[in-house]
Amino acid sequence: MSLVQVQSVNEKLAISPLGQSVRDFLSYLTVEAGLSENTILAYGRDLKGFLKYCKSNEINQLDQIKPALIQNYLRNLTRENKSESSIKRCLVAIRMLLRFGRLTGLVEDDFTTILEGPKLWQKLPVICSKQQVINLLNTPSPKEPFYLRDRAMLELLYATGMRASELAGLRCSDLNPDIGYLRCLGKGGRERIIPIGKAAIAATVAYLTELRPKLAKSFSADFLLLSRTGRPMSRIEIWRLVKKYAVRAGMPRNLTVHTLRHCFATHLLAGGADLRSIQEMLGHVDIATTQIYTHVDQERLRRIHKKFHPRP
Repeated sequence: MSLVQVQSVNEKLAISPLGQSVRDFLSYLTVEAGLSENTILAYGRDLKGFLKYCKSNEINQLDQIKPALIQNYLRNLTRENKSESSIKRCLVAIRMLLRFGRLTGLVEDDFTTILEGPKLWQKLPVICSKQQVINLLNTPSPKEPFYLRDRAMLELLYATGMRASELAGLRCSDLNPDIGYLRCLGKGGRERIIPIGKAAIAATVAYLTELRPKLAKSFSADFLLLSRTGRPMSRIEIWRLVKKYAVRAGMPRNLTVHTLRHCFATHLLAGGADLRSIQEMLGHVDIATTQIYTHVDQERLRRIHKKFHPRP
């Protein structure tokens, strides 16, 4: 689905004077940078609006883009009540486009040092208690036809902290249940090894033994999670199933697949895991991204304060 959407965005970009430059940029991100289809799609959507603004201002070449034009465009987004995160994301896309232009000799300056975006508040992720997560994992009913698959899906999400797209792309050959590890391909094609616990292994082996052979078709390839038609499950399908079971379990309405990722990290930290190990398992490039979980685990902070402060 993402590939079709990327092609649709490319077709819409083609009618803009700057469209070819942006299409070359997206191709560069795909081939050279190795970014995922979803990331390419996000860049394309953000730049599509900017190109429309450039066309209304008779900007036909990358070297005609100046800081004043970009700042006026960001003001327009503010007047349209776009969120700060959306404006920040659009600015990042424009910066990357200009950086590509400088790399290819189309512009002399990418204005990186003078273009500033809005400062964002750091939002703490939504976290569920351990008991709430256990309730969610126990929600699928053995009477349901896809019980084994859905149970394995939930157990793997909580056991590994994988993103929905990573789980959707997981193959049977990526699993090593005997040793208790799996191989995961994350953003940018970066590979990482994640240990999995006994509960997730048992649920996955039961699914592989009893249900997957019944779902598999000639076109199923080696993908782990299959739909009722035998095709690999998509990221969207995984999100929908998690939402369905979350509602059934009486969980917070804003619970998503990413919530289980946050729970995975926070519960590990609460159990004594170090940040570097959690960073590696989550696939974060920068440990600063992982450090947000130290603010989420308030009980751990209380224990540290009580143990080390001279006047607890």
